Amino acid sequence: MSRRIEQQSGLDCIKPYVPGKPIEDVKREYGLDDVIKLASNENPLGVSPKALAAMTAALPRLSQYPDAASYEFRSALAQHYDVDMAQVAVGNGADDLILELSMAYLEDGDEVVVSKSSFPMYDVHAMAMRATLVKTPLTSALCIDLNAMADAITERTKLVYVCNPNNPTGTIVEAEAVDAFIARVPEHVLIVLDEAYVEMVDSDAFPDSLDYVRQGRENIFVMRTFSKVYGLAGIRVGYGFAHERIVSTLMKIKPPFNVNVLAQAAGIAALTDSEFVAQSVTANKIGRNYLCREFDRLGLCYAPSHTNFVLVHIGPPASGIQQQLVEKGVIVRPCGGYDLPEYLRVSIGTAAQNERFIQTLSEIL
Repeated sequence: MSRRIEQQSGLDCIKPYVPGKPIEDVKREYGLDDVIKLASNENPLGVSPKALAAMTAALPRLSQYPDAASYEFRSALAQHYDVDMAQVAVGNGADDLILELSMAYLEDGDEVVVSKSSFPMYDVHAMAMRATLVKTPLTSALCIDLNAMADAITERTKLVYVCNPNNPTGTIVEAEAVDAFIARVPEHVLIVLDEAYVEMVDSDAFPDSLDYVRQGRENIFVMRTFSKVYGLAGIRVGYGFAHERIVSTLMKIKPPFNVNVLAQAAGIAALTDSEFVAQSVTANKIGRNYLCREFDRLGLCYAPSHTNFVLVHIGPPASGIQQQLVEKGVIVRPCGGYDLPEYLRVSIGTAAQNERFIQTLSEIL
């Protein structure tokens, strides 16, 4: 009697991650010619010019495998951030590093502490390794609740993910709170500080998480990305900093060529493009302030954002409002999948895109 091939049990509860709806899909589905996407937190200024030039120069090398150890890239990151190269890990986007951390440290029945309303790939990769997710609520201010996370840790806990600033709320946890949290976390738990949006933070109270790594702490992993402020979402390049013991563990299971030739060249060049970073941060702040003023005018509450998006409270009709926006060629992110069904997450676009979104939302409301 034949039996069909069955998936491993860790996949039984996984709902595939659904990214922001692509522009071309919306054009085809609704017969539209002019569509804007404010759903994936992309840089509206485009790509770092220095990174683009470096990728162009690297094109003739595409017939060759990339450096599997990403030596020059990791060396550039180490110099830029004043850490040892042995403390630097790189990946095919930050998602790749989350997968590697899950593969390296999780076994059946281990626990992973995450927020109910945070980046869903933590959940996906933990469940794929048959770990148990322990989810904590946000605070009343829509911030990651570090006290609740610390309270949830047990002897079976292996990983804790702290997204700071948090996606999708845009809120931060401050240095004093992070220090107190780390002091409560036992040594057998790896704390992953996901700082994908760190360059956009405008707060003196934000922690300098790399100091934990420089101090030699063995249970801290600081994770960042080139997708946001550098405009390199399309080539997938992420990086992290940790004790060399953690990095060497990830080296055992990472794919041998996980950071491609273009990504390594772009990453090295982007680190030197301070002018583009400054332009991106300034434009983001102007756009963020504009959206917040308009939400105030419309009587809509929103989370205090330190990122390139704003989480706005629409109420129970949020999913219907999001659908009407899509039908009018404006793509934003519904947040039901983040356990925030009454909210929409709106990426900050160009001035024209922001104005179009507000005008369209005003008409619908």
